[in-house]
Amino acid sequence: MDIRQLRCFLTTVEEGSLSAAAVKLQLAQPSLSQHVAKLEEELGTQLLVRTPRGITPTDAGQALAGHARTILEALALAEQDVKNFGGEPQGSVSIGLPSSLSMILSVPLAETITNDYPKITLRLVEAMSGDIQSWITESSIDLGFLYDVQQLRHLSSRPLFEEQLYLVSAPDNWSKPSDEPVSLAEAAELPLVLPSRRHGLREMIERHARAKNVTLNVTLEIDALTQIKALVARASAYTILAHAAVLDEVERSELVLVPIKDPEMIRVVSLVRNPSRVVTRASLEVEQLSATLLQELVRRRKWRARIIDKNQP
Repeated sequence: MDIRQLRCFLTTVEEGSLSAAAVKLQLAQPSLSQHVAKLEEELGTQLLVRTPRGITPTDAGQALAGHARTILEALALAEQDVKNFGGEPQGSVSIGLPSSLSMILSVPLAETITNDYPKITLRLVEAMSGDIQSWITESSIDLGFLYDVQQLRHLSSRPLFEEQLYLVSAPDNWSKPSDEPVSLAEAAELPLVLPSRRHGLREMIERHARAKNVTLNVTLEIDALTQIKALVARASAYTILAHAAVLDEVERSELVLVPIKDPEMIRVVSLVRNPSRVVTRASLEVEQLSATLLQELVRRRKWRARIIDKNQP
């Protein structure tokens, strides 16, 4: 089984007929048929079924088509990356961002890539952590940011930052000094709007609440960060978020952050990849640029987070 056979087979599956595949591959149809027949002979199983409506793959053929697609995509990426080595990075890079990080990273990252790396096509996807994890596992995206990834043994991760969770309130809905901490038990008594339990943030808050034998007074669940912040700003509820999620609103004095103690809730922000996916030079540039932009936000005290020393375990 070689690359040419896989390309012939996959093109036949995707086109649905030998004649259309032969045209696309610029091969004589008898030659294409021989490549497919030889592949079936080598694997000892039928891969394609010929019907009056064209060609459809068998179950074995569908399985091989998935592998062939992955192999050929990886080969194309490898060829592109090697050809571009030493020159300007280029190609497509997809990155998954949780909503809170997307708030502070999406725009500066997109602007920097557009200005400094015009040959890189960037695709930013904002989603919940569970979706980002699934996409990385399926190799649908190149890399993504996730929180607390100790259990993700099948993925490679690079811890970058630690950030704290705060109680978030409208200024006129909070009578105490905003720098005066509250306990999680005190925060739990307030009417809270939080994302649903399928969200990683909610799981973390619930885990700390159980450890303290605290029941959260969740009056509303919304899986949309913008709507959560809008409700809190209207003094209709409180919430618990990281600073990155409300950075702009805090700067405009539309929301206030109140530290939570007993316990402090700290989460690690990691950059995650699927080790089986080809790492291109373009994706490495985007990874390093993302980390640099976030580090700059921390150093300028725009984002309340702690940079993790990359030399530490």
